[in-house]
Amino acid sequence: MKYVLVIPDGCADEPQDALGGKTPLQAAFLPHMDEVVSAGILGRTDTVPASMPSGSDVGTMSLFGYDPLVFHTGRAPLEAAAQGIELGPHDWAIRCNFVTIDKGNMASFTASQLPNEVGAELIGLLQEATADDPQWEFHQGVSYRNLLVYRAKDADDQPFDEGTTTIPPHDLTDQPVGQDLPSGKGSDLLLELMERSKKLFKKCKANQKRSDGNPPATQIWLWGQGSRPALTPFQEQFGKSGAVITAVDLLRGLGRLLGWDVIEVEGATGYTDTDYAAKGRAAIETLQNTDFVVVHVEATDEASHEGEVHEKIKALENIDQHIVGPVHEYLREQGDYRILVCPDHPTFLRTKTHSHGYVPFGICGTRVRPDQSNKYDEVSAGASNLLLPKGHQLMPFFFGTLTN
Repeated sequence: MKYVLVIPDGCADEPQDALGGKTPLQAAFLPHMDEVVSAGILGRTDTVPASMPSGSDVGTMSLFGYDPLVFHTGRAPLEAAAQGIELGPHDWAIRCNFVTIDKGNMASFTASQLPNEVGAELIGLLQEATADDPQWEFHQGVSYRNLLVYRAKDADDQPFDEGTTTIPPHDLTDQPVGQDLPSGKGSDLLLELMERSKKLFKKCKANQKRSDGNPPATQIWLWGQGSRPALTPFQEQFGKSGAVITAVDLLRGLGRLLGWDVIEVEGATGYTDTDYAAKGRAAIETLQNTDFVVVHVEATDEASHEGEVHEKIKALENIDQHIVGPVHEYLREQGDYRILVCPDHPTFLRTKTHSHGYVPFGICGTRVRPDQSNKYDEVSAGASNLLLPKGHQLMPFFFGTLTN
């Protein structure tokens, strides 16, 4: 039996005035996702517990069958694992975004997709400025996405705790940031580094006069802190080998921590210009040697963060045409299979932020008895009697003997 999970990140949404009261899923042309539902079942699940901030770190952990209330320690440790950064038992990892803040507002949580070569200079300046304290390590990622690691001296050297609160910068798009700065234990350390970065970034000529003509990164934004999580390997938990196809570090890291193969795809950008077809081809190739393949696409989430309704629809249609369609066709031809389509959380175009709430899932394949559904969208799922209140219930349900 072969299994596939396709994650159109953040695709669940609200009805849009610009779409005549339809959601993007309802407005998009999605014959292959609809086919999954028509041949199988449609339901709803809630991937993000109400007590936790909504994000892909929590949502995907739920989708993969792990209760985030038990296993989640923070977003940054997952991204550290993706970069091969080993965390000691008492170390902390922190997400370090390059951002552009203008007149107190979050003008760009990506610093307008800061070029990698400019990011390298900025990371060098940050590391040089903290050279007198070797417990701080800055690690360059891709574009605006970077990491900061705190190396603890011992178990008692813990600058942060569960009460340390930070806000993802993508949740503050076009909003004032003054009320959403780090707070709680250790926030003074984070705030000092953020403040110091403002002066450093002004010194970088390549940042101040960017070759792409965009405004400079004005500072770092620190968030998503956490210590190393202890996750039961997926093979041990579910008895299946796994692989993940993604352009996003946190999913790469989570995959590595679960013991999966991480498949790199040329042209996968983590943005709306990603190579959807290449991801579809990679999934088919990977299935030949793996029980379970996850295909994650960030484009739908990025479109929501920028409030671009038509870009979101375009991304959905690309996922449907170039990933769900060919992968489902291959699965049917090769033998017993199941395919699952489900986002990790809603991301509303209206607010440009991640949200809590139920998301639709569709499953079809071997021993899946079809229900009466024929459209994959939030409204159709809301009419279904199939409800999984906890997102981590979906994976064992997907692998189990399905009846309805």
